[in-house]
Amino acid sequence: MTAPTADDLDAVESQLGRRPRGVHAVAHRCPCGDPDVLTTEPRLDDGRPFPTTYYLTCPRLTGAIGTLEGSGLMSEMSALLHTDAPLAAAYRRAHEAYLADRARLGIVPEIDGISAGGMPSRVKCLHVLAAHSLAVGPGVNPLGDQTLAALAPWWEVGSCHEAR
Repeated sequence: MTAPTADDLDAVESQLGRRPRGVHAVAHRCPCGDPDVLTTEPRLDDGRPFPTTYYLTCPRLTGAIGTLEGSGLMSEMSALLHTDAPLAAAYRRAHEAYLADRARLGIVPEIDGISAGGMPSRVKCLHVLAAHSLAVGPGVNPLGDQTLAALAPWWEVGSCHEAR
């Protein structure tokens, strides 16, 4: 993780179409060099709790993941959690790791015990799971890792903020 520069924040603004909120750090950079995952504060400047610690910003990546979500992959993954005990245990550990990462940024009672993406019992957002995997590296979030493995190299066509 690195502190965001003014250029990073400008790139993310271009990616999102708005200025990012609650940015703590750049958690991951796309191979094109732009930020593609931000670490966000657990409480925004306006006081609202924000449970999404790892926020995916790259429009190419979010689009590709949206296509995976539309394919029914989330339902397949959720079903596996009920039949694959080792996978379910690893996903629970990913949930606990996510909560520990957020707790290092600050304690927000309103979202205590809530991670993101449906963890630990279901899959409701592949974007968050992929962001978690990109931010912390492979081997922590098995379903985030699987999501990333299912994607073609989204960065090969140029800068992510030029995709808007």
